[in-house]
Amino acid sequence: MERRPLHAGGPEVGAVGFGAWGIGGATPGDTSYGTTDDDTSVATIRRARAVGVDFLDTSPAYGDGRSERLIARAVGPDRDAVVLSSKVGIASWRDRPDFSPAAIRRSLEGSLERLATDRLDVLFLHSPDPAALTDAPDTFDALDTLVAEGRVGAWGISCKAPADALVFLRHRRVSLFQVNLNMLDQRAVACGLLDLAAREGIGIVARTPLCFGFLTGLVDERTAFTEGDHRRAWSPAQRAKWADGARQMMAAAGAAPGQEATVAALRFCLSFPAVSCVLPGALRPQEVEAHAEAGRLGALSEATLAAIMDAYARDEFFVRG
Repeated sequence: MERRPLHAGGPEVGAVGFGAWGIGGATPGDTSYGTTDDDTSVATIRRARAVGVDFLDTSPAYGDGRSERLIARAVGPDRDAVVLSSKVGIASWRDRPDFSPAAIRRSLEGSLERLATDRLDVLFLHSPDPAALTDAPDTFDALDTLVAEGRVGAWGISCKAPADALVFLRHRRVSLFQVNLNMLDQRAVACGLLDLAAREGIGIVARTPLCFGFLTGLVDERTAFTEGDHRRAWSPAQRAKWADGARQMMAAAGAAPGQEATVAALRFCLSFPAVSCVLPGALRPQEVEAHAEAGRLGALSEATLAAIMDAYARDEFFVRG
């Protein structure tokens, strides 16, 4: 698999990582991808490791800590062979966000215990509101202290929207962001974040690269999501728009539904030099085979990338209101 620096001065990681929200299983309300089987989840992580995935990203909110415990079980004594990332600020989907220094340290200690490690390679603030944090230096000072103590290798921000990263950068040097990026959501390109990150050596972890499954071609407007699946909350109009958009993008990429579409969607993200790692989720071992193939192939051809971006420019893929 192609390898890229996670951020300037940071470790190299496989170009495709492992997003661990899904394996956390069901949490109260429509806040997950539904029920999961722990043995299958562990087998999925281990298969990902076998095909070259070494960046694993999780959060205490994913299954109320279950995702972190499963990663510890799957990785076992090979902790030093992976780059572990978790988050602070949202301990559970039921709780209000808390980015205070005390909450950050408390959350980190819980994550370290569940992950069976004495340090995290990366700690992300989990979807903070820029307006609440740009004038809250104590939060960032607390993160710097954790780095100085050796509890955290580096810290970054997982943003609600790509433009939030630009707001944070006006107030604080941040070495790593996690942002939405996929064929149907190119806001990180449009707002100039990817160009800025490439110039400044800022790492970008591209999340939602498969647009919640729609860009695999195997999820569409007819899909019946199970109880607990957060996608049930989306309007029928949004589901239809994403399903139609996915068909347009598959046509532009010349990819059939399934593995071809999945590989093309991940390679789209890897076509931007600023992207350090693309972060698909996986619930079954066979799903990571396509992820590994994308990591081996890397960027799309210039012609294919241009066709996808042209298709995006001709339509609107978010339903407003």
